[in-house]
Amino acid sequence: MSTGSPRVLPADRGIAEAAAVLRAGGLVAFPTETVYGLGANALDAEAAARIFAAKARPSFDPLISHLADAADLPGLVGPVPPAVAALAERFWPGPLTLIVDRPAAIPPIVTSGLDTMAVRVPDEPSARALIAAAGVPVAAPSANRFGQLSPTRAEHVVAGLGDAVEVVLDGGPTRCGIESTIVDARGARPVVLRLGALPVEALIEAVGPVEVRQGSSGQPVAPGTLAAHYAPRTPLRLGAADGDGGRRGFLAFRERPAAGDWAAVEVLSREGDLTVAAARLFDALHRLDAAGVTEIVAEPVPEVGVGRAINDRLRRAAATWH
Repeated sequence: MSTGSPRVLPADRGIAEAAAVLRAGGLVAFPTETVYGLGANALDAEAAARIFAAKARPSFDPLISHLADAADLPGLVGPVPPAVAALAERFWPGPLTLIVDRPAAIPPIVTSGLDTMAVRVPDEPSARALIAAAGVPVAAPSANRFGQLSPTRAEHVVAGLGDAVEVVLDGGPTRCGIESTIVDARGARPVVLRLGALPVEALIEAVGPVEVRQGSSGQPVAPGTLAAHYAPRTPLRLGAADGDGGRRGFLAFRERPAAGDWAAVEVLSREGDLTVAAARLFDALHRLDAAGVTEIVAEPVPEVGVGRAINDRLRRAAATWH
């Protein structure tokens, strides 16, 4: 991994330079409402290949393509299935990724050879401005080394990728803090392929019953769905604050452990707000990972709303170590 540093530019003033880098086939990290993405021209196979190389991402894990506006979708993919169009109209821009048939203009490397494509419109003005200025769809997984903690601040990107990325647009901490929800709505009933920042309850309210599928250890059918993923370098397990912490770190939902001397503690939301907890999740894990602890013990959160996505990320992180 490179130890150099990319050019870090303010997100509100670096759009033109970053867009020029994308058009030239380079890599740009930029903030979305979910996490920071590592972007390349989605129409350029060589540019997309640079994403896989920079992240050390296996070629079988597909990328999400980002558009500046929902109105751009038909021009890229042709006729849009009614249920997909309805979800796009309801939740775009926002943390919802939809599965569509891969158009000929998108190189197979972007979709890892699948005949489907994951696409969304981010709810972050600087991200949409960048995509619009570049004039192309932007393929962008999270801007981190494959399988590691997702970046929610520009400094996470710089520390993780070095000068493997040419430009980082710094927009401060991301608002949602976890990745988008991925839905395949091309069939009779929408299927949630990855839990994320858009709660399942919101989907059910909009379209009725949905099916939820969990991660896979084989060929992913959508980005970010491997069973082991999103992991810190420090071993992590799910559990309660079991006695003396010693050299361990603890990720708490609402309260610090009542007893025990823990080396480091992070509290996600003292008010029990799951939206706040999601926004702080990866940032807190980055701090615990840098604290020199021997193990991170993570307390699960209530399995409702966005809490389901938080627990999903913690389970996948723990699976990396067990």
